[in-house]
Order: sequence, then C-alpha cells, then structure tokens
Amino acid sequence: MKKVLVISPNFPPVNAADMQRIRHSLPYFEKMGWEAEVIAVDIECIESYSTDELLNKTIPDNIKVHWVKAYDVKKTRKFGLGSLSMRSFFQYRKKGNELLASKKFDLVYFTTTAFHVMALGRYWKQKFGVPFILDIQDPWRNDFYLDKPKDERPPKFLISYNIDKYLEMYTMKKVDGIISVSQGYVDMFLDRYNYLKKDQFKVIPFGYSIVDFEVAASNIRQCDKINLDESKTNIVYIGRGGHDMKLALTIFFKGLKQAIDKNVEVKENVKCWFIGTSYAIEGQGIKTIQPIAEQLGVGDNVEEVTDRIPFFESLYMLKKAKALFVPGSTDKSYTASKIYQYVLAKRPLLAIFYKNSSIVSILKQANTGTVLTFDDDMEASQDMADKCEQFIISTINCSKSTYEYDEIAFEKYSARSMTKAQVEFFDQIIDK
Repeated sequence: MKKVLVISPNFPPVNAADMQRIRHSLPYFEKMGWEAEVIAVDIECIESYSTDELLNKTIPDNIKVHWVKAYDVKKTRKFGLGSLSMRSFFQYRKKGNELLASKKFDLVYFTTTAFHVMALGRYWKQKFGVPFILDIQDPWRNDFYLDKPKDERPPKFLISYNIDKYLEMYTMKKVDGIISVSQGYVDMFLDRYNYLKKDQFKVIPFGYSIVDFEVAASNIRQCDKINLDESKTNIVYIGRGGHDMKLALTIFFKGLKQAIDKNVEVKENVKCWFIGTSYAIEGQGIKTIQPIAEQLGVGDNVEEVTDRIPFFESLYMLKKAKALFVPGSTDKSYTASKIYQYVLAKRPLLAIFYKNSSIVSILKQANTGTVLTFDDDMEASQDMADKCEQFIISTINCSKSTYEYDEIAFEKYSARSMTKAQVEFFDQIIDK
C-alpha cells in the first residue's frame, strides 16, 4: 500500500471550499491503493469560515488526522498578518518533519488554497527526497487584480502579491506534479515558467458526492439564519461574491429589471438571494452584490447575506429554492466549486460564465440548465439580458418542481471518478 501525506489546513468540520476535493477523495483512496494521512489546522485557530459537524460523517473513521496549531490571529493581526497559511507555516514544517522522518511516505499532496504552506513541498523534497504534487484550485500568484482600481483589489494586495510571486516561483522550480481544476491554470503556469513540462500537469475538475444530499436530507430541517418565504419565487445563489462577478450580475439584474418593468407580479413575488458571499468573519463581510442590484434599480428584489452558512444547510437551501442562479467571473480560469451541488439539487438553473469555462462544458454534458456565455470582450449584451428575463418569467409560471440531468454523462464527475484520476496521476508522478 502506497502512502500519501495530505496537506489541507482547512478540514472538516470547517466548511471551506478548498477542502471539498480531499473530503470527497478520502473514502476511495485506500480502495485504490493509497493510504492517506492528513495534516490540518486545529479548528480553534481558524477564523472566517463556518463549521458543520455533519461534515465529519463523510470522513472514514480510519483516516489519521494530525492537528497543528497556528499563531493566534488576534495577536498576529496587530502586525497585519491574518493569513492561515502564514500563521501555521512553522507548525506545519515541524509536524511534517516529524512524520516524514518517522514514516515512509511515497508522496506529499497539497490540496488547499492556503498557498504559503505549498513552499514546504520543495523544503521536504530536499530534506527527505519525497516528491510532491500541488492541487491548484485558485491562482496562487494572482495577476487578475494588477490592472484593477484600488477599491476593487483585496486588502494589502501588493504586499500579498509580491510574497506570493516569490514563493510560487521558489516552489515551482522543484514541483513534481500539478493538478488543476481548469486548463486555464495549466496554460498560465506553462507560459509563466518555461521549465515546466506538459506531462507534469493533470486537469481534474472538482467532483460530487450523492452522499452529501443524503446526509442533508436525513439531518437538516431548516436553515437557522435564513427563512425563505415560500409564497414567493425564490431564486438562490450560495457562494462567494466579488468585483470579478460584476459582469454576470449586471446581465442578470438587467434581465430582472426588464421583467419587473413588464410584469408587476415579478416585482411583488420574485426574491433573489445571494448567500455566503464573503470570507470575512461573521458580521464583518462587505456586500459586493447588493450595490449592483440597487444601482440597476432592483435592490428591493435582492437580498445579499455575506455570512456563510453550514455546508449541509446550503444543500437544504438549494433544494428549497424555486430556481438557482450561478454568476461566473471575468477571470477566465475561474471555476465554481459547488456547481455539482446546483445540478444535483434538480432545480431550474441559470448560469452565466466565460465561454471557455469548464462550467459551461460540465452543464452542457449534464444536459441541464440555461447557460449563457460572454466572450473575451467582456460585454453585457442585450440578448443575454433578454434570456435572463425569459428565465425569470418561466420560473414564475412553471409548476414543475424538479429538473432532471443526464446521470450517465454526469457520472464522469463523481467523487469516485475524480479520485481515480488523482491516484492515476499519483502513480504517474512517483513512477517518474
């Protein structure tokens, strides 16, 4: 049995998007010839994310998890340092040294968006001779905001950018393999670092697990923070917001405004919910969606809740909605990690994404939903707004409660299939 040391700072019961890949994979690793041990950060040291104890039900009992601490954020924030990966870096190094010195591991697998700890891959490779793979779910060095105005950039962007630029370059020189959620990230790295080779990469989208909806159905009867008025037509989005989604949101809100202007029933009955849009700690999130709605004259029909909700409550909310909406980013490599949950919820679905996004092909293969795409010119066309209007009107008038998807075609994105792709890449890398 081969052994992999998994680096995932966020881990159940923490409800973070970047741990979903490993959460879905752990039930299958051993069956596919790999024994996994995980290093994660103690939940008491993590802020900004909600927790969901039900997530623990999806982790096999035999998985060994090593918990490490992180420096107290209340103290480090005084020096402008809140990043989990920086606060836990030295604790990770110590625990990794202990495990790699005492046990035989064939591979170290970083599956996280807490990027700074990825630099330990090169350090451990030099110290212990163990190859490492990075799972790139978001950009590490993110050039997207370089040409954006200051008010659209994340806090302390330039400081973070330069740290990320150096650490990414340092790490990539010795990386053995890179898993990416999209081809866009692969092309970006190949263009950025001419010493990387195509056979070092494997595009593996996120996967889905039917078990998640089974757990939600058995345990969740309400959402504690949000109560949908079932007499209204509730259109729901659960996920992050951000200025990079302004184009898709503008298109949708223009369609909503057209529908309101033509039909008083829309004004009175349609409510669009945007939930969990900020990664900030509870009560401190800044709304990035509501202002766009208000500017376009549809603020009364839109409700943005920046606080995140527990994972299984989010599945419950998707099932309670009359319809679902997923806005895409103008970052061409962006992929929505929860798109599978939207499909599995079996509700009328509207998605607006860049034309070459992996989300577009996933939804088309699933043969479900209304998919609108924008081109490289990043413009909101009148035709797209018209189609959003049509979607909203049809949602009001439709008595059908569920929409099916092509289960056979969709199987290729199951957790089992995605895990199989990962372990095949593991084998390829260690064989080299």
